[in-house]
Amino acid sequence: MSYSPEFNINQSWHAQEVDQVVKSLRTAPDGLTSADVKQRFQHFGPNHLPVPPRQSLIKRFLRQFHNVLIYVLLAAASITALLQHLIDTLVILAVVLANAIIGYFQEGKAEKAMHAIRQFLAPMASVLRNGERHTIKAEDLVPGDIVFLESGDRV
Repeated sequence: MSYSPEFNINQSWHAQEVDQVVKSLRTAPDGLTSADVKQRFQHFGPNHLPVPPRQSLIKRFLRQFHNVLIYVLLAAASITALLQHLIDTLVILAVVLANAIIGYFQEGKAEKAMHAIRQFLAPMASVLRNGERHTIKAEDLVPGDIVFLESGDRV
């Protein structure tokens, strides 16, 4: 059975009376039921911003060459090549390539670390569901959840 809301989630909820908000969101003072949560989660999806697509490995490697210092080194390599100083050219190109390889792997490790930190610091929310207070991941919130806010909470 498909869930189709009869409310506009883009309303100015803060400007309405509590009773009107509860009625508009088709919720109850004791919170949503498990069945309501499941339907709404299937309809609206998780409560998080879309994750930007990961760049391809080749694009991440090529991005290592997009740097003013690298451009200067490549210009120097070109000049030394024109002057037929082959060893100097090869050394400069080796430095540029080594820099790109190191940057590529460091960026990969940094992405993995940021992903782990995001998972570790996942925000939590305290909600009223089935008449009981539960602590859930913020991404599991759905429209109509009654959320408890306390001092120090991030909104």
